Amino acid sequence: MSFDILIRNGRVVDGTGNPWFWSDIGIKDGRIAAMGDLSGEDGEKVIDASGLVISPGFIDIHTHSDTVLLVNPTGDSHIMQGVTTNLIGNCGGSVAPVSEPMKRRYEVMLRRYDLEIDWTTLGEFLEKVEEKGTSLNVASLVGNATVRMAVMGMERRAPTKEELKEMKDLVAEAMEDGAFGLSTGLFYAPSGYASTDEVVELAKVAAEYGGIYATHIRGEGDPLIEAVREAIEIGERAGIPVEISHHKAMGKRNWGKVKETLRMMEEARRRGIEVTCDVYAWRAGSTGLTATLPHWVHEGGLERLLERLRDPETRQRIKREMAEGTPGWESIVHEIGWENVMISGCPGHREYEGKRVAELAEEKGVDPYDFAFDLLIEEKGRVWMVIFGMSPEDVATVIKSPLSMIASDSSAIAPRGPLGEGKPHPRTYGNFVKVLGEYVREKRLLTLEEAVRKMTSMPAQKLGLLDRGLLRVGNWADVVIFDPDRVASRATYLDPHQFPVGVEWVIVNGVVTVEKGKHTGARAGKVLRKSAIRYGKRL
Repeated sequence: MSFDILIRNGRVVDGTGNPWFWSDIGIKDGRIAAMGDLSGEDGEKVIDASGLVISPGFIDIHTHSDTVLLVNPTGDSHIMQGVTTNLIGNCGGSVAPVSEPMKRRYEVMLRRYDLEIDWTTLGEFLEKVEEKGTSLNVASLVGNATVRMAVMGMERRAPTKEELKEMKDLVAEAMEDGAFGLSTGLFYAPSGYASTDEVVELAKVAAEYGGIYATHIRGEGDPLIEAVREAIEIGERAGIPVEISHHKAMGKRNWGKVKETLRMMEEARRRGIEVTCDVYAWRAGSTGLTATLPHWVHEGGLERLLERLRDPETRQRIKREMAEGTPGWESIVHEIGWENVMISGCPGHREYEGKRVAELAEEKGVDPYDFAFDLLIEEKGRVWMVIFGMSPEDVATVIKSPLSMIASDSSAIAPRGPLGEGKPHPRTYGNFVKVLGEYVREKRLLTLEEAVRKMTSMPAQKLGLLDRGLLRVGNWADVVIFDPDRVASRATYLDPHQFPVGVEWVIVNGVVTVEKGKHTGARAGKVLRKSAIRYGKRL
């Protein structure tokens, strides 16, 4: 038999977690056609994997690539580290259903990328991705914040019965368009305006279609225990598998709490609640600077937020709540301080990038709160930050847990054009390879087989991707070939736009997309849709 691609002489780590084994792999028509001793066969393209490891393509279950896929369809920062599949729509923010409040929220960003929202539903967006072509496979969740904005705008109140029904209908529509579940970002507004009961009602709809519930919980610092308890409760009441996103304990006084939260997950599983988590391999997180502000400040949208920051009396109230914390809301600044907040993206002041807020405020001779508020006003909210708040020991504890899988919490960008600006979190270019280089090879926290399972079959199983995530005959040929002795991240907080070393080949749906460490430009990715089955009947 002649194959399209024949991979010889590699050590196969197949994604199951079982020990590696020697095997050739023959690929034909986008799928794995044969494995074993294929010495008598030939291929149109033959790859010699001597000294290298062959594994399934990595599945990133928590990304924010969304509209970035239309700006950078080659997905460089992810594909170059071996990621072949992105799950988008996380943290409550999906690309649909589109509404005027959503358009206003993203107007400046979209203008910067010369991008127009010309879709309304998730189905229309996914069709647009297919038309454009992408190097990555793409699957999506539907976000409760996006759904809420479509029905209630940025209002901070409970929905009426009619509004709740409308939101449930929008979730059902997205699930019928192929969404893999519901996401929330309860730490953020307006996602966090939703009560537990409201989220349960939406999650029940996703559950009817066999979806998952992925959540950036309500708090990852002081409220961590209660927030994990809420996530488990939602899973139990809605009858839906739970994925706790980028699990961590933020702020020094909360370090060590992940042992308790992991114990809570284990206990929930004993009660029949399918709960797992994902984690990135860094001790810092990243989000927008507006996330430091109390939820009520966001009510009414960005213009109202900026008005509140301009008002002296309101500004003092905001300062006080950020400094002291308030019940039901997590204050990042209260937990870690301005000295641990680094500006990572600021279009109007590139010279601020890579510096801490406390440092910049001291240089200006102003209070750090005033510096941050004035910067947000000047930049119209377009400021991003990296926040240093986790302990390396906690990161290692979560990575090692059998309940965790690896995810980047980043976008598939490129070191060129508008996406190459700023200092994005280095996980964007190096999360998966950092696990392989540091936590497997150097620290030996995980075996290679365990690490690969957390990046491949474990997220595939969570999402119900039955023909991806494992190297087996009949599966789609998403394959990574890397050097276990060299693979490593080169990205740093101050110089993040650097591709990794050691990833030699990446194959997506049987098409070579990275060859000898270079992107080929191929766009062989597929849009993955969950089958729209409700109550056992195909719709």
